[in-house]
Amino acid sequence: MFLSRILATYISRLFMLSVIAMLGALTGLVSLFDFLELLRRSATRPDASFGLVVEMALLRMPWAILEILPFAVLLGGIWAFWRLARSSELVVARAAGLSAFQFLLGPIFCAFGLGVFGVVAVSPVSAMLFAKANALEETFLDAGGGPLALNGGQLWLRQGDETRQHGGVAIIHANGVKMSNKVLTTGPMTVFRIGSNDKMIDRIEAQSARLTPGDWLLADARVLIPGQVPTAPQSLSLPTELNVNRIQQSFAAPDALSFWQLPGFIRILQKAGFSTVAHRLRFQALLALPLLCATMSLVAAGFSMQTSRRGGIARMIGGGVASGFALFMLSQVAQQFGQSGALPVVLAAWAPAAAGLMLALSLLLHLEDG
Repeated sequence: MFLSRILATYISRLFMLSVIAMLGALTGLVSLFDFLELLRRSATRPDASFGLVVEMALLRMPWAILEILPFAVLLGGIWAFWRLARSSELVVARAAGLSAFQFLLGPIFCAFGLGVFGVVAVSPVSAMLFAKANALEETFLDAGGGPLALNGGQLWLRQGDETRQHGGVAIIHANGVKMSNKVLTTGPMTVFRIGSNDKMIDRIEAQSARLTPGDWLLADARVLIPGQVPTAPQSLSLPTELNVNRIQQSFAAPDALSFWQLPGFIRILQKAGFSTVAHRLRFQALLALPLLCATMSLVAAGFSMQTSRRGGIARMIGGGVASGFALFMLSQVAQQFGQSGALPVVLAAWAPAAAGLMLALSLLLHLEDG
């Protein structure tokens, strides 16, 4: 047991160093291509300076780290296990009576830990920086201008109607939207309140509105109920779970939301009646990331632990790389099926990792049987 623990520590250290080195190399390569693409798009935009392009590329780097982490585990694991097989260290360990699963426990836990760290620590940072990069990209590179371009424009929102006990939604349309110092104010605003039976209950016409924590404050508002005389202008308060950040996030991709923000945002979208498939798929994919990283470490071991005397090392390593990219393609196809509704969200997010795990276990069992 003591020998096994020492060997597991040695293999785990070599595995982690290889994965971190591969993660750095892949991140640099992906960021370089991303920087070149941003530089190409900024060529026709005089406001987008070279420094701004560099800033956007750097802001997107944590997101790239999170996306390529499983492949860094795969390639780094292949490199580490191939070095151990070439130096016959694994042969000596197995001749001493240790099974492959014994000295692979360390790398598996390391890969799983990297996945957990990526979800709970890297995800919030990558989401925050990715959202900033998207805002800069929409402002300086895209014609739309992004959420901040709503200044002086129109705004359509849909939220749950908190004033109704049996559900319902409120559809908000505002003109003259202004956002200053994180305070959102509007000009004339119309609120359509619709019941759970999809019938309109009433309409509110306000001359102006301001978003405060927990409420829309409507000034000079009239309530128009079918078959009744409109009420006199008065100040009204419309409860809401929206705030400035959530309104901006409603225009952002699910990648711009962290693991910790997604559950609350999904709940708000569900109450407002919007589709939550993309956000739930992103959340489940983040949950499956630790298992996917552990699976990649097993795939790397299964394809690179063959001894050099048997030959075909290049073919085995190539098979491991090809299997990893095949797993990536399977993940992308499953996500497309999940977004279209053809597959349940949980199945679309977890099936690739489960399929890779079964493949890796079958290869390792085959190696154990000789």
